[in-house]
Amino acid sequence: MSVNAVTHLNFRGDARAALTFYHSVFGGDVAMVTYKDAGNVQEPSEADQVMWGQVTADNGFRVMAYDVPSHMPWNQGENAFFVSLRGEAAEEVTAYWHRLTGGATVLQPLGPAQWAPLYGMLQDRFGITWVLDVVSEYDAS
Repeated sequence: MSVNAVTHLNFRGDARAALTFYHSVFGGDVAMVTYKDAGNVQEPSEADQVMWGQVTADNGFRVMAYDVPSHMPWNQGENAFFVSLRGEAAEEVTAYWHRLTGGATVLQPLGPAQWAPLYGMLQDRFGITWVLDVVSEYDAS
């Protein structure tokens, strides 16, 4: 038996664009259900917004997202969470880094770190902070 923790991102009208972007970065499959699809339209202008969506890729990447309806409170907040993307191959992590940087603010350039062969942090064009690194054995000495 196993369990997976999946990052669930909450947006106010940007979930479709975000899921489409992450799909372009990581590949795999994207699925979206709108409020109209689910028969749950409470505000006509939000009918085509995402009630449930996800990107799943064969490499194990998964992210979920939805648009918080206007009748519910929503605040993007600051540093409420990071999405951590850890890979075993520098080439793969570097490729994701380059794809995520479109319209992003680089907070820490991708490069060697004391704890990892590669580490970097950026805030993507949707305001989501990503931490990318290459997994390595921890050496406590």
